[in-house]
Amino acid sequence: MSAQSRTRITATLSAEHRARLMGLAREVNFPAGTRLFNEGGRADRFWIVRSGIVALDVHVPGRQPAVVDRLDRDELLGWSWLFPPHLWHLGAEAQTPLRTYEFDAAAVRMAMDADPAFRADVSQWVGQVLARRLISARIRLLDRFAPYGSGSGI
Repeated sequence: MSAQSRTRITATLSAEHRARLMGLAREVNFPAGTRLFNEGGRADRFWIVRSGIVALDVHVPGRQPAVVDRLDRDELLGWSWLFPPHLWHLGAEAQTPLRTYEFDAAAVRMAMDADPAFRADVSQWVGQVLARRLISARIRLLDRFAPYGSGSGI
């Protein structure tokens, strides 16, 4: 099983908790080119990508945002909603038409507060997503800047 597949909701949350979370979802679609959020904005929702590609980017003064990752089907878009002060650390833009499940962050946090096991499961899922993305970012940085690449055999 790849690291990416281990961070998908179906591989991480129990069936009960997955059903509970999905009960809070609504389907939302975005046309290509839509900005879903910008760095520093309020992180009051998050998404699971149903289809399409979304680019995660970082603001670069005087230039176009620099793409740091791309997400596709079944991936979590947004984690800043879980951690105070609930502000986006990156930006996101739909690169293709995007179909998502959208979640109201406050409603999910309330459900987590009401059920410690649900909180633990969702927090574990988001933590695994963050860990995978940090490892992926490290490899990309090493490939770009290290004299011998990422040494992905490590």
